[in-house]
Amino acid sequence: MIDLNPLGRLPYRRIRVRGPSMAPTLRDGDVVLARRGERARAGDVVVVTWAGRPGQLSIKRAVRPDGDGWFVVGDNEIASTDSRELGPATVHGVVRRRIWPLRRA
Repeated sequence: MIDLNPLGRLPYRRIRVRGPSMAPTLRDGDVVLARRGERARAGDVVVVTWAGRPGQLSIKRAVRPDGDGWFVVGDNEIASTDSRELGPATVHGVVRRRIWPLRRA
C-alpha cells in the first residue's frame, strides 16, 4: 500500500514554520510537532494542502468543515493566503505543540 499523506507514515512530524501567516501564534522559524491522521476540530492549528498547490504544506487555523475539506485561515489575515483565496483545504494533521524555540523572549 502506498501512503499518500504528505506528513509521511509516522504518527508525528516536525515542521518548520515559514512566513508570517500564523503570527502571533506561530512565527517564521518556529518548529511545531504535528500529528497525522488526527481529526481536526474548529479552532485547531492544522497542516493542510490545497488541490491547486498539492506539494505545498501550509499551517493554518481550522474554521469549519467545507464540503470535502476545511475552511482554514491564517491568524495574521493581512499576511495569509488561505481558504478565502484558495477554497477548502485538505487537512493532513493537527499541530500539537511548538517545540522550538522553547520560550519566547
